[in-house]
Amino acid sequence: MPEILDQARTQVLENGVGLDEAGVLAVLNLPDEQLPAALQLAHEVRMRWCGPEVEVEGIVSLKTGGCPEDCHFCSQSGLFTSPVRSVWLDIPSLVEAAKQTAATGATEFCIVAAVRGPDARLMKQMREGVAAIKAEVDIQVAASLGMLSKEQVDELVDMGVHRYNHNLETCRSYFPNVVTTHSWEERWETLRMVRESGMEVCCGGILGLGETVEQRAEFAAQLAELDPHEVPLNFLNPRPGTPLGDRPVVEGKDALRAIAAFRLAMPRTILRYAGGREITLGDLGTRDGLLGGINAVIVGNYLTTLGRPATSDLELLDDLKMPVKALSATL
Repeated sequence: MPEILDQARTQVLENGVGLDEAGVLAVLNLPDEQLPAALQLAHEVRMRWCGPEVEVEGIVSLKTGGCPEDCHFCSQSGLFTSPVRSVWLDIPSLVEAAKQTAATGATEFCIVAAVRGPDARLMKQMREGVAAIKAEVDIQVAASLGMLSKEQVDELVDMGVHRYNHNLETCRSYFPNVVTTHSWEERWETLRMVRESGMEVCCGGILGLGETVEQRAEFAAQLAELDPHEVPLNFLNPRPGTPLGDRPVVEGKDALRAIAAFRLAMPRTILRYAGGREITLGDLGTRDGLLGGINAVIVGNYLTTLGRPATSDLELLDDLKMPVKALSATL
């Protein structure tokens, strides 16, 4: 057993204290033959500190495309030639999407908008949409609307939004290579205000943007410092027309190493499968990740890319004897 896994068994599994940046890097650098041991340990950590339940979530885009920001991975940017048109979703469609999500057994429904931050029109749409969903569907409502002001944070709390997603995307040192229209620090400030408001913080990112292994370790350590309730882990699915459209897909073994490393950095966090897992891991790798630290999934399609059918994920969870987390007003 490599020294880092021996250390993690005591520090993380027994004591619940996550690995630091150097420890995460050591896990990311483990040879292939040690990957099964790392995944097994990460699974034990997940089971001990989070339990066997898996949180299932669906997402829908309230406002798609036409975003003024230049996130180099995103086909919703209005600055690139990627073929995503700008469109708004009406309230009945939003409620129907929430109903379909709830029908899968999901406890979480996240409303997403491709914007720098919400304007008055979007906040009005959110207020009406959240109220309509809560009137008809028994499901938690989360939101992802970009960078917020303090007033907007308070308004979302008043609406009953219980969790806010705002991904840091990558580590602080690499961020300027991925986004130039706003800073990593601006995102961090929104997350700080969300945490102080009492809403749950959902913050993750995308692996495979061109970052080094050292920068992946840096990113895990920065997320651990933030201590979010949930970390969605995406793997780049290169989108035509974006600056990163020609990047190679993350190797499956590297993705699994990252899953184990992020779990060992954040033993109590909801670690959620998000975009790109289908092309990076496939069916077998998806199973390995669920047995290697993952304890939440987004079911169905993503914002601009296709996912696996929700039934495939639910059947896999049933096969692995992993119960879907029941709806609770306070998670």
